[in-house]
Amino acid sequence: MKKDIHPQLVDCKVTCSCGNTFVTKSLKPELEIDICNECHPFFTGSERMVDTAGRIEKFKKRYQID
Repeated sequence: MKKDIHPQLVDCKVTCSCGNTFVTKSLKPELEIDICNECHPFFTGSERMVDTAGRIEKFKKRYQID
């Protein structure tokens, strides 16, 4: 492998919108994410609609679903 061409990995503090934080390795020192393993429906076992920009309301309005 060639030397000095690979990016430098640093400790990265990841913060989820649910409040969960953890440390991993990344090129950036901080990341903010929307969904993590603590709040994702697959891992929690509870279904929750993740509505971005009102898409669910738009769909219901278009097809007159109550």
